[in-house]
Amino acid sequence: MSFIKSKGFKYFKNLIIGVGASLVMLGALGKINSYPWGGTAITIGLITEAILFFFLGVLGPEKDYYWEKLYPGLDSYGSSVSPLTAGGDAGASRALNADAVEDRLGGMLHELQGMSASLGSLKALQEVDFSETSEQVKTMHNFYTKMNEAMGTLSETVEDTKQYKEQIESLNRNLSGLNTVYGNVLGAFKSGSNA
Repeated sequence: MSFIKSKGFKYFKNLIIGVGASLVMLGALGKINSYPWGGTAITIGLITEAILFFFLGVLGPEKDYYWEKLYPGLDSYGSSVSPLTAGGDAGASRALNADAVEDRLGGMLHELQGMSASLGSLKALQEVDFSETSEQVKTMHNFYTKMNEAMGTLSETVEDTKQYKEQIESLNRNLSGLNTVYGNVLGAFKSGSNA
């Protein structure tokens, strides 16, 4: 059964299907143009295709799962693979990236909480009662005051977002620098141990 799943068998199967289809087409061309070899070519091509279609029906279809994206090397029959979430150097690199993502999400959560507070104050403005005319002027004044406070809070949130973005960019530059230093240290260590 492993021979059937091998890349060599799949290549051979596709080659034979292509050759058989070519013979059928050439045979049909020869038959249409009344060439003497047309009947033989179309017969050989159709027999080849009939045998291949029989085997394709017996073997069954291939699964359409793309597991090799999660498990690199899975498309090589008999290779030992481990998931992307497994340990090792790649796992350590992903863990570092996961920490960076978690830090970013924490910052975004803080920003969203600030926006929620701003929207809460806007909702409070919506619930103000304008039933009396004399009270309407006071209420409008309160409305504009609260609106200015909310806009100020939103402005601060935008500033915080800009600062957060600048800090993330600085962190990325620092990590790139650390990666370079780490690479130099590893290179020096390797060249020192080879000497």
